[in-house]
Amino acid sequence: MEKALEGIRILDMTHVQSGPACTQLLAWFGADVIKIERPGEGDPTRSQLRDIPDADSLYFTMLNSNKRSITLNPKTPEGKRILTKLIEMCDVMVENFAPGAIERMGFPWETIQQINPRMIYASLKGFGPGPYEDCKVYENVAQCCGGAASTTGELHGAPMMSGAQIGDSGTGIHLVAGILAALLQREKTGRGQRVTCAMQDAVLNLCRVKLRDQQRLAHGPLKEYPQYLNGGFNGSVPRAGNASGGGHPGWLMRCKGWETDQDAYIYVVAQSQAFAALAKLIGHEDWLADPEYNTPEARLNKLDKVFAEIEKWTMTMTKMEVMATLNPLNVPCGPILSMKEIAQEPALRKTGTVVEVAHPERGKYLTVGNPIKLSDSPVEVRRSPLLGEHTEEILRNLVGMNENDIHAARQQGVI
Repeated sequence: MEKALEGIRILDMTHVQSGPACTQLLAWFGADVIKIERPGEGDPTRSQLRDIPDADSLYFTMLNSNKRSITLNPKTPEGKRILTKLIEMCDVMVENFAPGAIERMGFPWETIQQINPRMIYASLKGFGPGPYEDCKVYENVAQCCGGAASTTGELHGAPMMSGAQIGDSGTGIHLVAGILAALLQREKTGRGQRVTCAMQDAVLNLCRVKLRDQQRLAHGPLKEYPQYLNGGFNGSVPRAGNASGGGHPGWLMRCKGWETDQDAYIYVVAQSQAFAALAKLIGHEDWLADPEYNTPEARLNKLDKVFAEIEKWTMTMTKMEVMATLNPLNVPCGPILSMKEIAQEPALRKTGTVVEVAHPERGKYLTVGNPIKLSDSPVEVRRSPLLGEHTEEILRNLVGMNENDIHAARQQGVI
């Protein structure tokens, strides 16, 4: 069965996480992703956070599935010639180098356009044009500058980072959308174009509800945040703890075993449509006739008491028992699942969301699969490539080099 992006060739000049997350998704969709790496070293994450000596780290393997690897030094004359040929032969070039790095290699956008007018050149940077555009950015910096950290954490605590990589992987996924749009437009125009995505911009896009709340502050306190019921705002959107921040209040509840299990919790949303059933379940049918509790507006200044009563009930059962009881009542809830539980979940293995892959150095390891499911383009997740594993194959088939050329390039440190 033909893959969605079969026939599309990607020149992957990315490293670490944000860029590789983008190109891995394109590879899952069926594109031929050629990852260019530094001879003898490769992507820095190959050796970062290693758990097995001298083997590619999980940091690398989980971001580079389904790709081919070629080692190349584009700073040499022969390396520049090879890179020029690869630009001619590819549809998309993706990079996340520091600002100006590609230009210093001798390949600014104008040059790339001359080499291949159909090329889509996608860049992932920390900031867009402005006072910070030349600054390097990593995950936590993006979370801070994109508005996520200031709105995450407890009321009286410091700003906090999210465990989800919304800066790195989140921006990479945004860049995929831009690349796919450019490929579609190229079908109409015949021309490639420049695609850029800044980490600050992507994080802000994921925090848009907080920008919504910032504007709502002009009209008074945000009553859905229980820790701010007395209007104690300082002019900025507050950190909300575990408050839902939406139209329906929610909170994190302890469950049976919480004293020894750090993940024995469940999130419960006290949705107005299901509140009557929830109140009856926890033994508070009296709330339904009490004007102090029987409307969402009346409950707003008593949410701490409401959630405390719900938690008394959740603490009598395990988180999975709570979920099994609340779901038939249409009460939205979700148990806190640890990474260990997720890794062992059979349903996620069945859907290909969690995949076990064999690797020649590591043996078997778990990795994430494509979260986007296409009915006519199923994904077989293949292991990440060894450093330079496909160098000779690519040089022969795409660049047109023979064995003598390849040997000479290797002797000169080009590959």
